[in-house]
Amino acid sequence: MKKILFLAGLVIIMVAGQAMAGSKPIQLSLTPDISLFGRSTRIEGLTLSIWGENPQTSLALGIVNGATGRSAGFSLGLLLNYADSYKGVQLSLINYTKTSFLGWQAGIVGYTEGSVKGLQTGVVNYAGHLTGVQLGIVNYAATATTGVQIGILNLLPQNRWFTRFPDELAPGMVIVNWRF
Repeated sequence: MKKILFLAGLVIIMVAGQAMAGSKPIQLSLTPDISLFGRSTRIEGLTLSIWGENPQTSLALGIVNGATGRSAGFSLGLLLNYADSYKGVQLSLINYTKTSFLGWQAGIVGYTEGSVKGLQTGVVNYAGHLTGVQLGIVNYAATATTGVQIGILNLLPQNRWFTRFPDELAPGMVIVNWRF
């Protein structure tokens, strides 16, 4: 009981110490609207949630982790990680980023509408624009600057069929595909 009171007191002191600053060191949430701080408060530290959604530079642990605006950190979600723009690591069954992702996405599905710079590993990987590596069973990149895909089915529709080898391979290949 003393340990719980000590930890609760420590959290209160940390939160109070950050009261004047624009960001908070910790977020606890059941949903984005049932949480210590509102969804527009920037979290720089630790986020623990059933379902959380904040702009953040933090370690996010939860079932569903949402990161709004330009966010960064390490996001470990049991079911889903989603973000507007993210730098860091996203590990979950499903990872979704709207505009840009820099780092490593790992799960069953990795989906970035915008650009991926880094590594996507999963059963199915999608990148609007790829600069990096996709490792999965099905990999798709709408466009690529420099990228390598390794998997059962690798799709880069921007490529032409073997006409620009070795800079690019083909629009679709098994085992490996690339564009440089």
